[in-house]
Amino acid sequence: MGNEVRPMGLRETFEALSRESDLSRLADFLNDQNISDVAELADGEKDLAVLIMSQLEVQRAAGVFKILDLSAQKHIIQHLPPQKTAELLNELPSDDRTAFLEELPNEAVRELIKLLHPEERKITLAQLGYPEESVGRLMTNDYLAVEDDWTVREVLQHIRQHGKDIENLDVIYVVNRQGQLVDDVRIREFLVSAPDRPVHDMLDGRYIALNVHDDQESANRVFKMENRVALPVLDHNRVMLGIVTIDDVLWVANEEFSEDMQKMGGTEALDEPYLEIPIIKLFQKRVVWLIVLFLGEMLTATALSYYENEIQRAVVLALFIPLIISSGGNSGSQASTLIIQAMAVGEITMRDWWHVMRREIISGLLLGSVLGLIGFVRVVVWSQFFPETYGEHYVFVGLAVGCSLLGVVIQGTLTGSMLPLLLKKMGADPAVSSAPFVATIVDVTGLVIYFTFAFLFLEGLLF
Repeated sequence: MGNEVRPMGLRETFEALSRESDLSRLADFLNDQNISDVAELADGEKDLAVLIMSQLEVQRAAGVFKILDLSAQKHIIQHLPPQKTAELLNELPSDDRTAFLEELPNEAVRELIKLLHPEERKITLAQLGYPEESVGRLMTNDYLAVEDDWTVREVLQHIRQHGKDIENLDVIYVVNRQGQLVDDVRIREFLVSAPDRPVHDMLDGRYIALNVHDDQESANRVFKMENRVALPVLDHNRVMLGIVTIDDVLWVANEEFSEDMQKMGGTEALDEPYLEIPIIKLFQKRVVWLIVLFLGEMLTATALSYYENEIQRAVVLALFIPLIISSGGNSGSQASTLIIQAMAVGEITMRDWWHVMRREIISGLLLGSVLGLIGFVRVVVWSQFFPETYGEHYVFVGLAVGCSLLGVVIQGTLTGSMLPLLLKKMGADPAVSSAPFVATIVDVTGLVIYFTFAFLFLEGLLF
């Protein structure tokens, strides 16, 4: 019955079985479905999620649990019977368990740690002891290692005995008697080799490994460059501690992308889904940056007050202020978005700052020239139909506007491209150099550039 039920009818069938209160049939039905379909069903209502998790076999329950969002996971752990909670936590892979526990308050972690088997507790405490953004938080002990003085026959026998519960058997890791990684060998090499062949004859020493203290962002880059599904994790003495799999790295990359998008929008990263985060917490996440940006924009008002007399004598200049500052802000936002994204995927490093600056100067010149020409033509053409708007000196007004656009666009591209690199150099997150933040900086400098060119071209004419 289970495999014939389409996802479209999954919820209806589940609800019908729930109304019948036949837990045996309900459990059989749930255990016969795809894990992704059950997870989608559990993701709808939290109370249903608890019922579903309580009826699933523990292995399937762990598979569903690790792909649910954090709020659903917390609700499940809070409402599951203690025995089922203990079974679930012990069944979870160590990396997924650590990822869940690190999001909980310390008091809750201490209570849940008590439910783990001694060996699982030891592994979890060790992983929680590593820095938050390190590879150590992602690694799992779900791998097979063999010694370099074994034969292929011994390796295959080891795989038969211990490989049943190993998720990833594509690669077998070879260690020496001290536990240090010697090499990694694909399982197919063992399958096609003679049984008496020594393992050390199959090694070439060309393995790729991560250090347990590497940051997760660098691990993401290694996976991307090396095209691997799993990588070994070593300590400073090359002792193998575990492996990191591609699914965990992709999960982290997705979370970091979401955080960066929120920061680039001018807010702190949200720790919970938008619809579930308390309003007061959402307010706290947003108000700080709004205050910072507001104070920054006050500098724009200060700059305008500095040129108040000039604006009163040449009111026509005020007409172009929104045009000038928005063009600078837009060009800066473009540049910052491109640079932050390129840094996130490893296309740009700190060593490339000069190449970035050179490219952005050229880009600023080209983009600014186009906008400046359009601004100049607009003033000249408009004056042919409405001569009273800009007066008899419309050509000089057009030149002031065109040159100002060229200047603010260059300034915007340089600010937007260099600020993320500067923040990275200072140890800060480049994503905080968001589009609103760059625009605020460029607004002030844009006004200075604009009135500088206005004085240059119009002094003695309008002033």
